[in-house]
Amino acid sequence: MRSMTTAPAPAAAPAAAPAAARVPQEERTRAMRQRLLEATVDCLVERGWSGTSTTLVSKRAGVSRGAQLHHFPTKNDLVLAAVAHVTEVRGADLAAAARELPSGRRRTRAVLEMLADHFTSPVFTAALELWVAARTDRTLHQAVGPLEQRIGRDIHRHTVELLGVDEKRPGVRELVQATLDLVRGLGLANTIGDDAARRKRILDEWARTLDARLADEPPSKDKR
Repeated sequence: MRSMTTAPAPAAAPAAAPAAARVPQEERTRAMRQRLLEATVDCLVERGWSGTSTTLVSKRAGVSRGAQLHHFPTKNDLVLAAVAHVTEVRGADLAAAARELPSGRRRTRAVLEMLADHFTSPVFTAALELWVAARTDRTLHQAVGPLEQRIGRDIHRHTVELLGVDEKRPGVRELVQATLDLVRGLGLANTIGDDAARRKRILDEWARTLDARLADEPPSKDKR
């Protein structure tokens, strides 16, 4: 007798896994460029200008040699773009840190500390390698000049804002520039050894001097 039981229906095929979302080409390109720029700065810090090559950078960034050459045909192009990029990133970090600065009598010293952190950071070391190379490379020198002028104007403007000073007052602009020259020099000294202890003493004294000068008072160690 024929069974009335119906045969079980064949199991449905498992649903296909959704295709992985494709990253837009523009986003992939942006990420690749960022890896190249960050790898360039790392190489400059670790190996210096002479030890940095486009081949080494592309390998470190995990980017094909052809793709690297498409975006940055020469070492100069790559290094200039890298220093400009990381300086912009560092500028954003400074802006964020500025929101945490104290007000009142401790602000000047805190501003100096923040500037000193900037000029002892890897981006400053990378930029320093670029400056040294540009001294004897005319093509690089012509490209570095405008970049450094723009960076210098930006950091000067930020320092004026952070200190809350009026550059229309006689001598104030020179004090701001002297401050930047000081912290830049301290950053340079730090590249050949840990200079933190001496840097702290100098910044303590310069903060007192700045406060006194900006208030049109003679410097006094009792102010802090």
